Amino acid sequence: MDFNLTNIKKTILTKEMVKNRNCENFIGGIQVPLGLAGPIKIFDKEYYLPLATTEGALVASVNRGCKATKLSGGINTYVENVGVTRAPLFRVKNLQQGRELIDFVRQEFAKIAKIACANEPFIKLLKCDPFQVGTNVWLRFSFDTCEAMGMNMATVACQKIADFLEDKFKIECLALSGNLCIDKKPAFINVILGRGKKVWAETVVKKQAIKDVLKADAGKMVEIVKQKSQLGSAVAGSMGFNAHFANIVAALFLATGQDMAHVTESSLGIADAQIQGEDLYFSVYFPDMILGTIGGGTGLPTQKEALGILGLGKLQKGDSQVLAQIVAAASLAGELSLTAALASGHLARAHQDLGRGLQNKQINK
Repeated sequence: MDFNLTNIKKTILTKEMVKNRNCENFIGGIQVPLGLAGPIKIFDKEYYLPLATTEGALVASVNRGCKATKLSGGINTYVENVGVTRAPLFRVKNLQQGRELIDFVRQEFAKIAKIACANEPFIKLLKCDPFQVGTNVWLRFSFDTCEAMGMNMATVACQKIADFLEDKFKIECLALSGNLCIDKKPAFINVILGRGKKVWAETVVKKQAIKDVLKADAGKMVEIVKQKSQLGSAVAGSMGFNAHFANIVAALFLATGQDMAHVTESSLGIADAQIQGEDLYFSVYFPDMILGTIGGGTGLPTQKEALGILGLGKLQKGDSQVLAQIVAAASLAGELSLTAALASGHLARAHQDLGRGLQNKQINK
């Protein structure tokens, strides 16, 4: 490991660190335990995972998943940048004017893209998905924001577009965000169309690793994924078909300075599993991951150190995609380990030993 853990342990927030950037009326910082899992192997590279959490057993569980997948050859990932979205809502006179507005945006897309991104080298307009209900028109714009999470950049760009369209069509932009973006809320449109980054991860866990590390039966694990994580989620009306993606996403987001409200959408996704010969194929899919490696809370000292553990945060092109890969792979490791714990009947015991050990000692005194 080529990072310095002492810096992470001793850094204390000051007013100067957060002024005019992260927090108003600053009074101090909240401490959250930071653990380390790994290494996790993604393709041919290994990473140690900084996980900020108060849930006992989480770091140990992810660590076990990292070990099982590493012994099996590692995890493969794929990232598609679909763009961060902002959807201003316009009030038009009637259906006809709404159609004229939509047609104009489609025909003059290049012109609108130039207006939106003028003098901004790190943002690019990718597409626009229009929606109309009566006299309401939403224009759902998608932007590539390079290594930044980019919501502020998208908002500023959409303000430029709104000003232009209001003047041209003599209409009103009722709200710069019309809730069709849709930001920081679980929504099927984000699951279907994607938002931010779509991310996939997969691994084939070898028979010996299942036996020695996960201590579970592969067939039982597949059954749990199908009947619990998928069917159980469907019966519950869940938008996520997984056991606990949010646990790992939240721990990595908090450690690396992401906007924590984006956990609500970034943790949506599907886990799947199947038997391949004597081995276990295991995969995860995230349609709506919103994150970045510059801007926001990523520049705070501890969060910057945590990104450094991952070899990120140095303004390198492609860092945000690497972070997305790491979040997906780490979530796979955690999902794999929890599924194994359920299959072997070890879940309650693990939480008793790791999640309640200190509490029990205090009670017994």
